Amino acid sequence: MKRRKTEPYVRLTQPLVRDSGVLRPATWEEALDRAAAGIRRTLETKGPEAFGMFSCARATNEMNFVAQKFTRAVIGTNNVDSCNRTCHAPSVAGLARVFDSGGGTSSYQEIEDSDVIVIWGGNPREAHPIFFHHVLKAVHKGAKLFVVDPRRTSTGSWAHRQLQLEVGTDIPLAHAIAREIIHSGLANTKFIERATEGFAEFAASVEPWTLEVAEKTTGVPAELIKELAHAYARADRGQMSWTLGITEHHNGTDNVLSLINLALLAGQVGRYGAGLNPLRGQNNVQGGGDMGAIPDRMPGFQDVLDPGVRAKFDTAWGSSIPPFKGLNLTQMLDAMERGDLTCVYIIGENPVQSEADCEHTIKRLSNVDHLVVQDIFLTKTAQLADVVLPASAAWCESDGTFTNSERRVQRVRKALEPPEGARDDIELLSELARRLGHDWHYTGGEEVWDELRSLSPMHAGMSYSRLEELGGIQWPCYSEDTLEPTFLHGRLWAEDPAERGRPAPFTVLEHSPPVDLLTEEFPIRLTTGRRLDSYNTGVQSGGFPSPMRQGETLDLCPEDARALGVAPDELVRISSRRGAIVAPVRLDTGLKPGLAFMTFHFPDEVDVNIITIEATCPIAGTAEYKASAIRVDKLPADAVV
Repeated sequence: MKRRKTEPYVRLTQPLVRDSGVLRPATWEEALDRAAAGIRRTLETKGPEAFGMFSCARATNEMNFVAQKFTRAVIGTNNVDSCNRTCHAPSVAGLARVFDSGGGTSSYQEIEDSDVIVIWGGNPREAHPIFFHHVLKAVHKGAKLFVVDPRRTSTGSWAHRQLQLEVGTDIPLAHAIAREIIHSGLANTKFIERATEGFAEFAASVEPWTLEVAEKTTGVPAELIKELAHAYARADRGQMSWTLGITEHHNGTDNVLSLINLALLAGQVGRYGAGLNPLRGQNNVQGGGDMGAIPDRMPGFQDVLDPGVRAKFDTAWGSSIPPFKGLNLTQMLDAMERGDLTCVYIIGENPVQSEADCEHTIKRLSNVDHLVVQDIFLTKTAQLADVVLPASAAWCESDGTFTNSERRVQRVRKALEPPEGARDDIELLSELARRLGHDWHYTGGEEVWDELRSLSPMHAGMSYSRLEELGGIQWPCYSEDTLEPTFLHGRLWAEDPAERGRPAPFTVLEHSPPVDLLTEEFPIRLTTGRRLDSYNTGVQSGGFPSPMRQGETLDLCPEDARALGVAPDELVRISSRRGAIVAPVRLDTGLKPGLAFMTFHFPDEVDVNIITIEATCPIAGTAEYKASAIRVDKLPADAVV
């Protein structure tokens, strides 16, 4: 099959403003004045809560710090968020609820030194290949790898065992593993009694989930559930890792909590080599949240509801931070639809193509009075803007830091100057701040970083010079004279109750099947994910050729393809309750009958998010990308596509 060719995005090098419904080139002064005037108009007529900031998980920590500071100190709202909401917000919410910290608990070195590794709802061989190299080192040293996923993936080809569950049955499977651990006398009772609370209620809640009941619900054979339970509980060092197959559900936070329950039950957290690790998909999605580019936390993961925290930042910034949580990305989209949020500033994000039920997103963004987009390309989101500001590419045209999935802060150094006509993100934010009455002048990334260090205790010990000397430092790092252990929550193992602090709570959870029901009209379950050769909505990676790239396909198992009467490379119509798209068929023997797979890498060719469902986790706001109900129809011979 010949892939439909789309033109690569061309780098933005001149500001654009909208006149009479059309974007036209403008000078920098005109564009910045126009952007500031629209924001000022919103503040004067609607107030600060009518403003929303979408920050960028691909930009530096320093840019994200300045973006959230702009939102809070210049605008006066906590309405700031990023694509963290699209992927791992449930991980942050679950980990923070249990441990008061939203980061993964272990280092990559600890992965290599583990005895048992469980990868649940992820395919890091393709989606997180750097992390997977550490997994392979552990496997080559004798570690057992268990992969839990609805598909048999390339990650699973390295596994000791694969558990191929039905989409949306993660909690029943976790409950059955927990019940088996308890009934086999493998629970770490000393740890449970000393460091946790709520065990009795939790144990009672999993009691109905016998191996036999779980097999019927999840599709995973009872003997495999039992083997995983025993291996994980008996391991000296057990690691639990997950990605979006856990989080991108209407109950994503509950899914995360079900895995945390297992770690508490087996005592597989707070020790070297034993931990809980969400794998972050973008280069700085962890750092964006750490910098406070989320609606409920200040930089350093400090609670915005804490009066002492707000007072500290207000004193430093001369601000008056609101004493309530802001709107997350999902809530901001809802507020746009209601007409409550009328001014939006988007930096380096492309929600028009990344959000579920994307046509709904287009309607919402088209409803705002003033949309400013700061990006390196004229994305589909930027094409809706009133003002477009050409920005620098953070990974090669900025000085600063990134934070990876193991909480390691690392320096990124400017290798190139932005093309003539594009400007640094922090410079642009400062220009707008000055136009709105705040005299900001940052000389570079280090000045921003030092401001962050003065306000965030967990970053205080990370000077640029020390980061360079040590090749990166994991947070927390409270002093320039010390380094903390590579793992988090060691306090839970302390003998002294005062040192242990707040017990880690078990959570009682209920099974909640996918929202998009399978019916005769929509009988196939569609799940989505990534491929190794491409990145997100393809704005960046789509402009580069790859011998591995096949374009977008509807992946079906051979049995389903035969039943539908469709052949490989044949174009078919894929419909859901929200819309329809056309894509070629590809056969995948790793899929079970009734399960289909697509990616979101090629929306300019096949916009998969037209058919995904917007049902969201009420705690984290993340959509259920992983469980849409679809039908597949052959196209008429004379169909025009």
